[in-house]
Amino acid sequence: MRTLFIVLLVFGLSGCSRVALDHHLNSAYEAYDRGECEAAILSLSKAERSSRARRYIQPEISVLRGQCLERQALFVDAMQTYQFIVTNYPASEYAYRARARMDTLRQLGHEGSDAAIKVNPVKP
Repeated sequence: MRTLFIVLLVFGLSGCSRVALDHHLNSAYEAYDRGECEAAILSLSKAERSSRARRYIQPEISVLRGQCLERQALFVDAMQTYQFIVTNYPASEYAYRARARMDTLRQLGHEGSDAAIKVNPVKP
C-alpha cells in the first residue's frame, strides 16, 4: 500500500509540473499576442525553470524569446537566440523556424553577431 501511495505521489507531482509548464507557456504566448514582451519573457523564464527535465520544450521557449527580442529591436540577441536553436536542436521544427527568422533578419539588414558593437575601453 505504501508503494502504491509513493508511485501515485510521484506521478501526481510530475503532472503538476507539466500543468505549471503549460500555464507559463500559455501565459507567454498570450502576453506576446498583447505586445507585452516583458511579461512574455518573464513567463518564458518561469517555463524554462519548470522544464529542466523536459529538454524537448527548450526550442519552443527559445523561438518565442527570439521573437520578443525582435519586437524590442534587440536583433543581435534575437539572432544569437535563433543560432542557439539551430546549433543545439538542428532537427526540430523550431530550428526550421529559427533559420527562417534569421534569413528574414538578414534580408532586413540585421546581420546578427557581425553587427555587434565592439567597445574599446576609454584611455584616461
